Amino acid sequence: MSATDSLVPVQEALATKLQAAVADLVEVPPTPPVDRSKAGFASDFQTPLALQLKKQLGGNPRQIASTIVDKLGGDDMIAGLDIGGPGFIGVTLSDAYLQTHLAGMLASDRLGVPVLDDSTVVIDFSAPNVAKRMHIGHIRSTIIGDALRRLGTFLGQTIIADNHIGDWGTQFGRVIWAWKNWRDEEAFAADPIGELERLYVTFVRKEKEDASYTDRAKAELVKLQSGDAENNALWQMMIDTSRVAFESIYERLDIHFDVTHGESFYNDMLQPLVDELLADGTAQISEGAAVIFFKDEHGDDTLPPFLIRKSDGAALYATSDLATVRYRETEWSPTRCIYVTDTRQQNHFRQVFEVARRMGVDTRLDHVWFGMMTLPEGAFSTRDGNAPPLHEFLDEAEKRARDQQVKRLESLGETWPEEELDQLARIIGLGGVKYSDLSNNPQTNITFSFDKMLSLEGNTAVYLQYTSARTHSLSKKAASEGIAPPDGTTLKLALPQERDLMLQMLDFGKATRAAWEQGKPNLLATYLYELASKYHTFYQSCPVKTEADATLQMSRLNLNLLARKVLAQGLDLLGIDAPERM
Repeated sequence: MSATDSLVPVQEALATKLQAAVADLVEVPPTPPVDRSKAGFASDFQTPLALQLKKQLGGNPRQIASTIVDKLGGDDMIAGLDIGGPGFIGVTLSDAYLQTHLAGMLASDRLGVPVLDDSTVVIDFSAPNVAKRMHIGHIRSTIIGDALRRLGTFLGQTIIADNHIGDWGTQFGRVIWAWKNWRDEEAFAADPIGELERLYVTFVRKEKEDASYTDRAKAELVKLQSGDAENNALWQMMIDTSRVAFESIYERLDIHFDVTHGESFYNDMLQPLVDELLADGTAQISEGAAVIFFKDEHGDDTLPPFLIRKSDGAALYATSDLATVRYRETEWSPTRCIYVTDTRQQNHFRQVFEVARRMGVDTRLDHVWFGMMTLPEGAFSTRDGNAPPLHEFLDEAEKRARDQQVKRLESLGETWPEEELDQLARIIGLGGVKYSDLSNNPQTNITFSFDKMLSLEGNTAVYLQYTSARTHSLSKKAASEGIAPPDGTTLKLALPQERDLMLQMLDFGKATRAAWEQGKPNLLATYLYELASKYHTFYQSCPVKTEADATLQMSRLNLNLLARKVLAQGLDLLGIDAPERM
């Protein structure tokens, strides 16, 4: 097998064989679900195909299952078949088939995972606001979006990662006025983005106390929108300063974008788009504003009205999003666009997607929304100035990871070079931050905890990284004792723990595809946690160095190597490094 070859997923291969087995029984054979058998069952996989056919064929599902089993007998892929319960068919795979997959996965740089088509997918994520620090509230969109970028790329899609930064709008009137009146040159020189954020927060607080500040901000904004040279120069300075700060965070987190088209990129497209929507009847004038209504056949509102131009002629965030949809479809012809934002924008994107359909956009538009993140001490807000800056949050994660590793090494009586400790602190700290988010269903609210993040027990990055390090340790110890390295082909399954581990590794492709298609990286994280748990059971039950049977010993070295490769690849798809020792 070449490095680019892929393997037919097991469930897909079984489903095809099952369909063929009933082809002469029904005119249109259904696609049967094939799932791993639950613990305690003798089979590897189960299918309810006989139950599916009960209506079409009549009779007892167990009798139908018996007919199907007779047709499947003698297949090289299958070692055993059984019928359970009301008519479930259990399938046990042959060792020869499993050996083919072991060798194929080890020989492939994709671990045998099939690629999808190379169609283009745009992923819109992160999107911080200019003139403000990135804070921990940005972490979810940034991390989830990057995991989807990695998953889509791995599965063969052409991904365009677009950082739709907030570089236009009312906040610039506030910051420009504050800059002209309150700036601290020394503070700006020392921490540019910090000073810009201080100016914004100070202005917002003043505005709450004195409504005249709103008028001052509006006046500066009007000048900016009218092309005033001074205000435009200040605006560009704020964008450039902010992007430098953003890039330092992205580089640290190993996150990459293909384009950064902020809201201002679409300014010239907004008014023509509004005119078009008014001309074709999609929008209408209401109280001087351009509005799109969503009504059912009874004239009742199905969604709130969508304002795309204010009565004073100003475009809005909604208008910019519609222009963005149009631009992406025209420029890149994507089959899918994914927007990664928090739950508060669900209604907004329902409106955007509905209007896009009325505009003739046929691209699949997905909103991957996520719940809110809080700290143990409670919620945070940039307007209130109490959102922890992201760089400080990451610093704390690395510090705690380093302290924990030093204590663990002291308990073991080991001393590591400072450089290696620093590197491991980064790997564990940043990996922990990412995984503490990605291991959760995106649509749940999460409370971040450093203690939970760094725990060696449970579903954490540290546990998975430790498991990966253990696979390296086993290989090194075996090599140091003169045991031959894994040959990449031998497979002998003597104990149930070996078979359980092998079957789990077969599901890697299924887990990555599900995570990508559903927009839920937690599906891959859960798979990896289950793999790590099964590996530790294998490690405890299946000795390698003391095994007298040379074939069995080689098989276990191959299983260990494949577990390492799957863990490392899976963690990489989540943006997390797998260390060789911990």
